[in-house]
Amino acid sequence: MTNYNSNNERVKREYFTYQQEAKQKSAITINGIRKAIARYEEYTGYKDFGTFNRKQAAGFKKTLASLTNKRTGEVMSKSSLLGTVNALKDFFLWLAYQKGYKTKIDILEIEYLNLSEKDVRAAKQPKFKDYPTLEQIRQVIFSMPTNTEVELRNRALIAFAVLTGARDMAIASLKLKHIKLEKELVIQDPNEVKTKFSKRIFTWFFPVGDDIKQIVIDWVQYLRTKKLYGNNDPLFPRTALKHDENQSFTAAGLETQHWNTTTPIREIFREAFERVGLDYFNPHSFRNTLVNLGEQLCKNPEDFKAWSQNLGHEHVLTTFTSYGYVDPNRQGDVIKRIGKESSKL
Repeated sequence: MTNYNSNNERVKREYFTYQQEAKQKSAITINGIRKAIARYEEYTGYKDFGTFNRKQAAGFKKTLASLTNKRTGEVMSKSSLLGTVNALKDFFLWLAYQKGYKTKIDILEIEYLNLSEKDVRAAKQPKFKDYPTLEQIRQVIFSMPTNTEVELRNRALIAFAVLTGARDMAIASLKLKHIKLEKELVIQDPNEVKTKFSKRIFTWFFPVGDDIKQIVIDWVQYLRTKKLYGNNDPLFPRTALKHDENQSFTAAGLETQHWNTTTPIREIFREAFERVGLDYFNPHSFRNTLVNLGEQLCKNPEDFKAWSQNLGHEHVLTTFTSYGYVDPNRQGDVIKRIGKESSKL
């Protein structure tokens, strides 16, 4: 069975270039589009895109809705389903205006990729996001070994993640010059730091504990005074490797290079959580922890606006809708507290 269509490949190259150069989409976004189109091609048996019609659209939606995750065995979520069909709709709308396809693709038939209103509502419902409590994070941090400089880095890495809420790609690309200890400030400069949407983010240390803050301070001072690192060296340098007696790679301290991916960071998190018998939480989940903390500490709109900006959000609504889900247990506590307070009025 064929799994390749030369005409389709040419069109896809043009479309991905259009998304990258004209629409300025990120590599991650384009990769998502690539997967959506690949699923459609697999469904049609790699027919030419010019054969698109309402029957294909309806059949693809039905097949997509029945797909299961090979790892979990669960059917595709409504949000993933919506993202896939929306990516395809955008692709075919673009294709309908390209030379050689204008008479082949009926724009009205692209609408057959639409999901039902019920499915769209389900896809857009806020998800319950599991995240560690601050107490769990503290347990992880203060249970980590610190016998080697790699272990010191690993502990400082997790401490920094909760102290600043920085995303893992930003953490991997930060340099020493971006952290201002005297101001307790991290400047995520998009010219050098990989921030979401290339935004410049000013992050002051979150109030998660002086002991956690001290771990980060000690790490920065270690790099500057013991390792003699300069401003342009990485805040979290990658592990240097060497061959052991069995010719296998083993850690040999640090080297003044940034990580190329976030995979090593996630592995550090995984090992640290598993060491104390907790489920793994990825670096991004710490941002949810901080939003939850902010909801408890912030007393007025200005407080929460500052807290939101500290996470790199331009609008408070982003913090509320994307991260501000109230845990059901916390929700119950809040309702009970409100009830007690109202009974005193």
